[in-house]
Amino acid sequence: MEFVNAFAGTSSYYRRFRPGIPTDLAALLNQAAPTGSPRRLVDIGTGPGLVAHALLPYFDDLFAVDAELAMLAEAEAVLRPVLSSDHQLRIRHALAEDFLPPEGWRPHLVTCGRVFHWLDQPRFLDRLSEYVAPDGVVAVFSDRSLWTGGCSWQQAAREVVQDFLGEQRRAGDGFFSPVGPPYEEVLRASDFCDVTSTTVPVRRQWSVDQVIGYLYSTSFAAQHLFGDRRDAFEAALTDALAPFADGGQFPEDNAFTVLTARRPSARKER
Repeated sequence: MEFVNAFAGTSSYYRRFRPGIPTDLAALLNQAAPTGSPRRLVDIGTGPGLVAHALLPYFDDLFAVDAELAMLAEAEAVLRPVLSSDHQLRIRHALAEDFLPPEGWRPHLVTCGRVFHWLDQPRFLDRLSEYVAPDGVVAVFSDRSLWTGGCSWQQAAREVVQDFLGEQRRAGDGFFSPVGPPYEEVLRASDFCDVTSTTVPVRRQWSVDQVIGYLYSTSFAAQHLFGDRRDAFEAALTDALAPFADGGQFPEDNAFTVLTARRPSARKER
């Protein structure tokens, strides 16, 4: 299953309707990574640049990497207008497992937000060991998706998706692969085996239109999967959500699980 296929056609919805990362998470990543001048960031699976955008106050030399060209076009549109003259941004179309920065360019932080599941994780981490700064940090983080969310309204929305697309979770034209070993276990088996886990809570409010837009940004409910039943899906979803509305809004308590990992010797050097 390839990330590039699973998210085909979702980029514009991803840019408009996917929540970015909270300021507390951006600050945590800033504190976890070593300093440097220039301070360097690689954002893997950048999508429309949501993580990179949140980290612009802390990093001035950035690579945004994604396997989907349409996502990179959205990242350009999001990031270029807000760059200062002190920033350098390079957009790269590449699989995470294949990406290499220029020789001698070593990032202080590599971020993997909502993307680690889609990677060949051991191969990716082996590649990172070739170019991450000696004291650099790898950050793997994600929040719960609507598919896995525990709110009553989220469960109702998931049931509507399943009514239209089947019980099994989709991944574009295929199906979501089984969950592998815990991310922390995978990291501890790599060179970046000094791992710290943190939880960053976040509270959100959603409208019906935002829920629909979010679903169309996902691999499991991408717009094209509904074909000529899109209008019927939106009507059924709106009806299913109506009993849970509070002033037209749907509250959500979510949280990011954040793993920051470094080489064992790096902590001693800090």
